[in-house]
Amino acid sequence: LSRHAVMPQGDYIDLFQKRYGYRLDHFERQRKKEAREAHRRSAFAQKVKGLRAKLYNKKRYAEKALLRKTIKMHEERLSRHRDDDTVAKGAIPAYLLDREGVSTGKVLSNMIKQKRKEKAGKWTVPLPKVRPITEDEMLKVVRTGKRQRKAWKRMITKVTFVGQDFTRKPPKYERFIRPMGLRFKKAHVTHPELQATFHLDIIGVKKNPQGPFYTSLGVITKGTIIEVNVSDLGLVTQSGKVVWGKFAQVTNNPENDGCINAVLLVQRVIPIETPYCQG
Repeated sequence: LSRHAVMPQGDYIDLFQKRYGYRLDHFERQRKKEAREAHRRSAFAQKVKGLRAKLYNKKRYAEKALLRKTIKMHEERLSRHRDDDTVAKGAIPAYLLDREGVSTGKVLSNMIKQKRKEKAGKWTVPLPKVRPITEDEMLKVVRTGKRQRKAWKRMITKVTFVGQDFTRKPPKYERFIRPMGLRFKKAHVTHPELQATFHLDIIGVKKNPQGPFYTSLGVITKGTIIEVNVSDLGLVTQSGKVVWGKFAQVTNNPENDGCINAVLLVQRVIPIETPYCQG
Protein backbone atom coordinates (compact mmCIF):
# COMPACT_ATOMS: atom_id res chain seq x y z
CA LEU A 1 0.00 0.00 0.00
CA SER A 2 1.18 3.52 -0.74
CA ARG A 3 1.66 6.18 1.90
CA HIS A 4 -1.48 8.04 0.83
CA ALA A 5 -3.67 4.95 1.09
CA VAL A 6 -3.03 4.39 4.82
CA MET A 7 -3.44 8.04 5.86
CA PRO A 8 -6.64 8.88 7.79
CA GLN A 9 -9.24 10.44 5.56
CA GLY A 10 -11.12 13.69 6.11
CA ASP A 11 -8.38 15.76 7.77
CA TYR A 12 -7.15 17.50 4.63
CA ILE A 13 -8.69 20.83 5.70
CA ASP A 14 -6.85 20.80 9.03
CA LEU A 15 -3.67 19.76 7.26
CA PHE A 16 -3.98 22.64 4.79
CA GLN A 17 -4.60 25.16 7.57
CA LYS A 18 -1.55 23.95 9.48
CA ARG A 19 0.64 24.29 6.41
CA TYR A 20 -0.62 27.51 4.83
CA GLY A 21 -2.66 29.20 7.57
CA TYR A 22 -6.17 30.67 7.35
CA ARG A 23 -7.86 33.06 4.96
CA LEU A 24 -7.38 36.72 5.82
CA ASP A 25 -11.03 37.10 6.75
CA HIS A 26 -11.43 33.63 8.31
CA PHE A 27 -12.02 34.74 11.90
CA GLU A 28 -14.27 37.61 10.83
CA ARG A 29 -16.44 35.23 8.79
CA GLN A 30 -16.51 32.80 11.72
CA ARG A 31 -17.63 35.57 14.10
CA LYS A 32 -20.41 36.63 11.74
CA LYS A 33 -21.53 33.03 11.29
CA GLU A 34 -21.83 32.57 15.05
CA ALA A 35 -23.74 35.87 15.33
CA ARG A 36 -26.23 34.70 12.66
CA GLU A 37 -26.73 31.34 14.38
CA ALA A 38 -29.23 32.74 16.90
CA HIS A 39 -31.34 34.25 14.09
CA ARG A 40 -31.19 31.03 12.10
CA ARG A 41 -32.34 29.00 15.13
CA SER A 42 -35.18 31.44 15.79
CA ALA A 43 -36.39 31.30 12.18
CA PHE A 44 -36.29 27.50 12.17
CA ALA A 45 -38.14 27.28 15.51
CA GLN A 46 -40.95 29.50 14.18
CA LYS A 47 -41.23 27.58 10.93
CA VAL A 48 -40.99 23.96 12.10
CA LYS A 49 -44.24 22.04 12.80
CA GLY A 50 -45.52 18.74 14.10
CA LEU A 51 -43.38 16.00 15.61
CA ARG A 52 -40.21 17.62 14.33
CA ALA A 53 -41.07 20.75 16.33
CA LYS A 54 -41.58 18.69 19.50
CA LEU A 55 -38.21 16.98 19.12
CA TYR A 56 -36.46 20.27 18.36
CA ASN A 57 -38.01 22.05 21.36
CA LYS A 58 -37.09 19.17 23.64
CA LYS A 59 -33.49 19.32 22.43
CA ARG A 60 -33.30 23.11 22.88
CA TYR A 61 -34.80 22.83 26.37
CA ALA A 62 -32.09 20.36 27.39
CA GLU A 63 -29.37 22.59 25.94
CA LYS A 64 -30.66 25.66 27.76
CA ALA A 65 -30.96 23.77 31.05
CA LEU A 66 -27.37 22.60 30.71
CA LEU A 67 -26.25 26.13 29.89
CA ARG A 68 -28.02 27.58 32.92
CA LYS A 69 -26.51 24.90 35.13
CA THR A 70 -23.00 25.60 33.80
CA ILE A 71 -23.39 29.35 34.33
CA LYS A 72 -24.61 28.79 37.87
CA MET A 73 -21.68 26.52 38.65
CA HIS A 74 -19.14 29.06 37.46
CA GLU A 75 -20.61 32.02 39.29
CA GLU A 76 -18.24 33.66 41.69
CA ARG A 77 -19.30 35.72 44.63
CA LEU A 78 -17.50 38.10 46.95
CA SER A 79 -17.14 36.80 50.47
CA ARG A 80 -15.96 38.54 53.57
CA HIS A 81 -14.30 36.44 56.24
CA ARG A 82 -12.19 36.98 59.29
CA ASP A 83 -8.49 37.29 58.80
CA ASP A 84 -7.19 35.81 62.04
CA ASP A 85 -3.59 35.53 60.85
CA THR A 86 -3.17 39.28 60.38
CA VAL A 87 -1.58 40.97 63.38
CA ALA A 88 -1.72 44.75 63.52
CA LYS A 89 1.54 46.56 64.20
CA GLY A 90 1.70 49.13 66.92
CA ALA A 91 -1.04 50.33 69.24
CA ILE A 92 -4.68 50.02 68.12
CA PRO A 93 -7.04 52.91 68.86
CA ALA A 94 -9.92 52.25 71.25
CA TYR A 95 -12.57 52.66 68.55
CA LEU A 96 -10.93 49.91 66.45
CA LEU A 97 -10.63 47.32 69.21
CA ASP A 98 -14.10 45.89 68.57
CA ARG A 99 -13.44 45.44 64.85
CA GLU A 100 -12.02 42.21 63.54
CA GLY A 101 -9.63 41.92 60.66
CA VAL A 102 -11.76 41.22 57.62
CA SER A 103 -10.41 40.25 54.21
CA THR A 104 -12.49 40.22 51.04
CA GLY A 105 -11.79 37.70 48.31
CA LYS A 106 -13.43 35.74 45.56
CA VAL A 107 -14.47 32.18 46.33
CA LEU A 108 -16.03 29.59 44.10
CA SER A 109 -19.54 28.40 44.71
CA ASN A 110 -20.15 25.48 47.03
CA MET A 111 -21.18 23.28 44.13
CA ILE A 112 -17.80 23.55 42.39
CA LYS A 113 -15.90 22.99 45.63
CA GLN A 114 -18.00 19.93 46.39
CA LYS A 115 -17.35 18.47 42.95
CA ARG A 116 -13.63 19.05 43.35
CA LYS A 117 -13.68 17.24 46.67
CA GLU A 118 -15.55 14.32 45.12
CA LYS A 119 -13.04 14.02 42.29
CA ALA A 120 -10.08 14.14 44.67
CA GLY A 121 -11.38 11.68 47.25
CA LYS A 122 -11.05 7.91 47.24
CA TRP A 123 -13.81 6.19 49.08
CA THR A 124 -13.95 3.10 51.23
CA VAL A 125 -16.84 0.66 51.01
CA PRO A 126 -18.08 -1.86 53.58
CA LEU A 127 -17.35 -4.77 51.22
CA PRO A 128 -14.16 -4.06 49.26
CA LYS A 129 -13.95 -7.64 47.93
CA VAL A 130 -16.73 -9.75 46.43
CA ARG A 131 -16.92 -13.18 44.86
CA PRO A 132 -16.92 -13.16 41.06
CA ILE A 133 -20.07 -14.67 39.53
CA THR A 134 -19.88 -16.69 36.33
CA GLU A 135 -22.10 -15.98 33.36
CA ASP A 136 -23.72 -19.42 33.64
CA GLU A 137 -24.77 -18.64 37.20
CA MET A 138 -26.09 -15.18 36.30
CA LEU A 139 -27.85 -15.97 33.02
CA LYS A 140 -29.95 -19.03 32.30
CA VAL A 141 -30.35 -20.13 28.67
CA VAL A 142 -33.95 -20.06 27.47
CA ARG A 143 -34.64 -22.23 24.42
CA THR A 144 -37.32 -21.12 21.96
CA GLY A 145 -38.74 -22.16 18.65
CA LYS A 146 -41.01 -25.01 17.61
CA ARG A 147 -38.25 -27.59 18.11
CA GLN A 148 -36.49 -25.69 20.95
CA ARG A 149 -33.45 -25.20 18.73
CA LYS A 150 -32.98 -21.45 19.22
CA ALA A 151 -30.97 -20.50 22.28
CA TRP A 152 -30.40 -16.75 22.01
CA LYS A 153 -32.57 -15.71 24.95
CA ARG A 154 -31.28 -15.40 28.52
CA MET A 155 -33.15 -15.25 31.82
CA ILE A 156 -31.50 -13.29 34.64
CA THR A 157 -31.43 -15.39 37.82
CA LYS A 158 -30.49 -12.51 40.16
CA VAL A 159 -32.45 -9.63 41.63
CA THR A 160 -32.94 -6.70 39.24
CA PHE A 161 -34.23 -3.15 39.39
CA VAL A 162 -36.18 -1.40 36.64
CA GLY A 163 -37.51 2.15 36.72
CA GLN A 164 -41.14 3.19 37.01
CA ASP A 165 -41.37 4.08 33.32
CA PHE A 166 -39.88 0.75 32.22
CA THR A 167 -41.70 -0.80 29.27
CA ARG A 168 -40.96 -4.41 28.47
CA LYS A 169 -40.19 -5.36 24.90
CA PRO A 170 -42.50 -7.78 23.11
CA PRO A 171 -41.68 -11.31 24.38
CA LYS A 172 -40.79 -12.41 20.86
CA TYR A 173 -37.92 -9.90 20.65
CA GLU A 174 -36.84 -9.74 24.31
CA ARG A 175 -33.29 -11.06 24.66
CA PHE A 176 -32.73 -10.60 28.41
CA ILE A 177 -35.73 -11.62 30.53
CA ARG A 178 -36.03 -10.04 33.99
CA PRO A 179 -38.62 -12.07 35.96
CA MET A 180 -41.29 -10.06 37.79
CA GLY A 181 -40.67 -12.02 41.00
CA LEU A 182 -37.05 -10.85 41.11
CA ARG A 183 -37.74 -7.15 40.46
CA PHE A 184 -37.25 -5.09 43.61
CA LYS A 185 -38.16 -1.44 44.22
CA LYS A 186 -37.20 -0.98 47.89
CA ALA A 187 -34.22 -1.78 50.09
CA HIS A 188 -33.48 -1.99 53.83
CA VAL A 189 -30.77 0.65 54.25
CA THR A 190 -28.82 0.98 57.51
CA HIS A 191 -27.33 4.32 58.49
CA PRO A 192 -23.92 3.53 60.08
CA GLU A 193 -23.86 6.61 62.33
CA LEU A 194 -27.51 6.60 63.44
CA GLN A 195 -27.51 2.79 63.87
CA ALA A 196 -31.00 2.69 62.37
CA THR A 197 -32.48 0.90 59.38
CA PHE A 198 -34.92 2.49 56.94
CA HIS A 199 -37.09 1.04 54.16
CA LEU A 200 -36.19 3.29 51.22
CA ASP A 201 -37.04 3.42 47.54
CA ILE A 202 -34.33 2.51 45.03
CA ILE A 203 -33.55 5.21 42.46
CA GLY A 204 -31.08 3.27 40.32
CA VAL A 205 -28.11 0.93 40.12
CA LYS A 206 -24.88 2.91 40.17
CA LYS A 207 -22.25 0.18 39.83
CA ASN A 208 -22.30 -3.60 39.79
CA PRO A 209 -18.83 -5.05 40.61
CA GLN A 210 -19.42 -7.91 38.16
CA GLY A 211 -19.14 -5.52 35.20
CA PRO A 212 -20.80 -2.64 33.34
CA PHE A 213 -23.00 -5.05 31.38
CA TYR A 214 -24.87 -6.09 34.53
CA THR A 215 -24.99 -2.45 35.68
CA SER A 216 -26.85 -1.49 32.51
CA LEU A 217 -29.32 -4.36 33.05
CA GLY A 218 -29.96 -3.21 36.63
CA VAL A 219 -28.76 -6.46 38.23
CA ILE A 220 -28.27 -6.25 42.02
CA THR A 221 -25.81 -8.66 43.61
CA LYS A 222 -23.67 -8.59 46.73
CA GLY A 223 -21.40 -5.53 46.70
CA THR A 224 -23.49 -3.52 44.21
CA ILE A 225 -23.65 0.25 44.72
CA ILE A 226 -27.26 1.44 44.50
CA GLU A 227 -28.78 4.90 44.80
CA VAL A 228 -31.63 5.25 47.29
CA ASN A 229 -34.13 8.02 48.01
CA VAL A 230 -33.24 9.55 51.41
CA SER A 231 -35.62 12.52 51.25
CA ASP A 232 -37.67 11.10 54.14
CA LEU A 233 -34.61 11.08 56.43
CA GLY A 234 -34.36 14.87 56.40
CA LEU A 235 -30.70 15.05 55.37
CA VAL A 236 -29.57 18.49 54.19
CA THR A 237 -26.43 19.89 52.59
CA GLN A 238 -24.26 22.69 53.99
CA SER A 239 -26.27 25.21 51.98
CA GLY A 240 -29.56 23.92 53.45
CA LYS A 241 -30.82 21.99 50.43
CA VAL A 242 -32.58 18.66 50.93
CA VAL A 243 -30.60 15.60 49.87
CA TRP A 244 -32.71 13.38 47.62
CA GLY A 245 -30.38 10.54 46.67
CA LYS A 246 -27.46 8.83 48.36
CA PHE A 247 -25.40 5.75 47.57
CA ALA A 248 -25.53 2.50 49.51
CA GLN A 249 -23.76 -0.84 49.12
CA VAL A 250 -25.66 -4.13 49.14
CA THR A 251 -24.31 -6.42 51.88
CA ASN A 252 -26.36 -9.61 51.36
CA ASN A 253 -27.36 -11.97 48.58
CA PRO A 254 -30.84 -10.65 47.65
CA GLU A 255 -31.76 -13.66 45.52
CA ASN A 256 -31.35 -15.93 48.58
CA ASP A 257 -32.87 -13.70 51.30
CA GLY A 258 -35.78 -12.25 49.34
CA CYS A 259 -34.88 -8.69 50.34
CA ILE A 260 -32.11 -6.15 49.77
CA ASN A 261 -29.99 -5.14 52.76
CA ALA A 262 -27.57 -2.26 52.27
CA VAL A 263 -25.34 0.11 54.21
CA LEU A 264 -25.55 3.84 53.50
CA LEU A 265 -22.28 5.37 52.34
CA VAL A 266 -21.99 8.48 54.48
CA GLN A 267 -18.71 9.51 52.86
CA ARG A 268 -18.24 9.53 49.12
CA VAL A 269 -17.16 6.20 47.65
CA ILE A 270 -15.77 5.01 44.38
CA PRO A 271 -17.47 1.68 43.62
CA ILE A 272 -15.25 -1.33 43.23
CA GLU A 273 -14.28 -1.68 39.60
CA THR A 274 -13.69 -5.41 39.25
CA PRO A 275 -14.66 -8.41 41.36
CA TYR A 276 -12.05 -9.98 43.58
CA CYS A 277 -11.90 -13.39 45.15
CA GLN A 278 -12.48 -13.23 48.86
CA GLY A 279 -9.32 -14.20 50.66
